[in-house]
Amino acid sequence: MTDMNDLLEPGQLVRHPDRPDWGLGQVQSNINGRITVNFEHEGKVVIDGARVELMPVFDS
Repeated sequence: MTDMNDLLEPGQLVRHPDRPDWGLGQVQSNINGRITVNFEHEGKVVIDGARVELMPVFDS
């Protein structure tokens, strides 16, 4: 599940597949599969990239 997550870089926009209510998120860091994302309606969240595959957003 980490293949796409491995490509995420700071500044990229993502959505959490199971939490659409969190809104759009911006990747803050991606270190060893731990992805820190700042979501517009949830704030800063650390995601375990082995458990959740974030969805990149290319048009916001």
